[in-house]
Amino acid sequence: MKTAVVTGASSGIGEACARTLASRGWRVFLVARRGDRLEQIAGETGGRAIVLDVTQAREEDLVQVFECDLLVNCAGGAIGLDGVDAASAEDWTNMFNSNVLGTLRMTQLLLPRLIASQGCIINITSTAALAGYEGGGGYCAAKSAQRALTHSLRLEMKGIPVRITEVLPGMVHTPEFSLNRFRGDAERVSALYKDVDRPLSADDVAQVVAWVADQPAHVNVDEIVVRPVAQRAQHALFRGSLGWFEPQRADTSPLNDGARQ
Repeated sequence: MKTAVVTGASSGIGEACARTLASRGWRVFLVARRGDRLEQIAGETGGRAIVLDVTQAREEDLVQVFECDLLVNCAGGAIGLDGVDAASAEDWTNMFNSNVLGTLRMTQLLLPRLIASQGCIINITSTAALAGYEGGGGYCAAKSAQRALTHSLRLEMKGIPVRITEVLPGMVHTPEFSLNRFRGDAERVSALYKDVDRPLSADDVAQVVAWVADQPAHVNVDEIVVRPVAQRAQHALFRGSLGWFEPQRADTSPLNDGARQ
């Protein structure tokens, strides 16, 4: 049984990654700050909880992780939508700490074990790392830095059989992430997703992570951008019905036979 460490595992994409990997037979260590939620998910998946703020991670926090075949750096987040002229330096500091320094600390601590197992590192960045947008200066900067860290590490590990991948999700329906960003304003969160026909779910991203992890040891997926069909680029989001065909119903009565529902 291979061992995975997933950060940010108490909600959103991190939780979905932990659940998906566990369902595929991985031994999963779930890392996050919220102990009660983390213990619940660990209990449901058969994983092990490590209550930890990744920005303060130390070697002694990971003593129970004897081996590591996969590290998924998913801890992070966005705070606020203020323009650069009015942005809070404290918010920017917190975003850099969680998205960049948390990834740095966890990678440094687990890299010897990943080298020993010829394992895989998957960093969850964002399409925000590819282009700036109004009100996104801090988050875009933090995710760009995390992307740069990933690129540099991959080059620095030349000649060492460890796979290093960046997954860049676009619009994902993760209300808790958005609530944190909008400082608890549920109406703004609702408006963000309004009329978007099938944004990504956390499970969609987790399936991509699991697919990358399951590739043969010699196959490195450098980076993969994952967006919903409704979002063609960071600045090109379609709101309205896309006219999806619904899956055919299970019953085969004459009224439904062969019809798309």
